[in-house]
Amino acid sequence: MKKVLTILLLALFFIYGCKEEVPYGGGEVRERTDAERATELCIAECKTRLDAGEDFSKGPCLSNSIIEDWVCDVAHKPRQAVDNEPENQCSAFRAREAYHFVELDTNCDVIKIY
Repeated sequence: MKKVLTILLLALFFIYGCKEEVPYGGGEVRERTDAERATELCIAECKTRLDAGEDFSKGPCLSNSIIEDWVCDVAHKPRQAVDNEPENQCSAFRAREAYHFVELDTNCDVIKIY
């Protein structure tokens, strides 16, 4: 019985404790969307790797799963031929294992969120 109660409490904590709320409008609080979370994490990953000196000249995929169902990709703005090469794109998106992406430019600025 103690084990079941512990599992139940952990499940409730996970369900209700993992929601992040953010201020919205005139002080109203709302949950962040997946797009907002994915974008924030993608930008952070990009900046970390850019600061570490990673070469973004080929427009690499930074993550095939920045959050569930989202990839994080770098491309050029304006787009270059190298950005269309499959080896420089997120394989999870091409394989339809993820259906959304955050695309950043080589300076970690958002190009597109889809």
